[in-house]
Amino acid sequence: MSLRLGDIAPDFTAETTQGTVNFHEWIGNSWTILFSHPKDYTPVCTTELGAVAKIKGEFDKRNTKVIAVSVDPLSDHNGWINDINETQNTNVNFPLIADPDRKVAVLYDMIHPNASENVTVRSVFIIGPDKKVKLILTYPASTGRNFDEIIRVLDSLQLTANYSVATPANWRDGQDCIIVPAVKDEDIPAKFPKGVTRIKPYLRYTPQPNK
Repeated sequence: MSLRLGDIAPDFTAETTQGTVNFHEWIGNSWTILFSHPKDYTPVCTTELGAVAKIKGEFDKRNTKVIAVSVDPLSDHNGWINDINETQNTNVNFPLIADPDRKVAVLYDMIHPNASENVTVRSVFIIGPDKKVKLILTYPASTGRNFDEIIRVLDSLQLTANYSVATPANWRDGQDCIIVPAVKDEDIPAKFPKGVTRIKPYLRYTPQPNK
């Protein structure tokens, strides 16, 4: 069965370029982004891993660990990382899971037979400290991921996990949020002391509570 939002992310033990990882233990009290790559030495993935290495500091600031997975063995990963560092002018600074037996790929439903019989699609999972899946994105192999968007969603998830708000279309960190319908009007002053802008009874904006 495929994973759905709110499911516990499957646990596993795997070899990575930074040693053996017991996934749930490795997550600890952090948020985590797990993202897959069809195979080693592929051009789009080379640019993606380089892009993530360059912005790892942004994930660190958000208490978020990053880990990638590819179906090739560790020996291939190490050679590929050298290419990534060279061509993308960076240093891959997060673990890359070796998954030659497809164990992780199958656990996370990363192989879509209609797209490819033996390599993973480009999947992204954001997993909370509670080990539950918060976001699932799936890209075709031909389209590189937009990591600015993944950071934007991460900001939204972390905000809405702690406050009774949702984020509107195209929201960016620091912008006004929507008060969720479950909050009654009479409770707004105590919950949202920065104030409220009422557009409709069900559409109420407030400045971002944690800014």
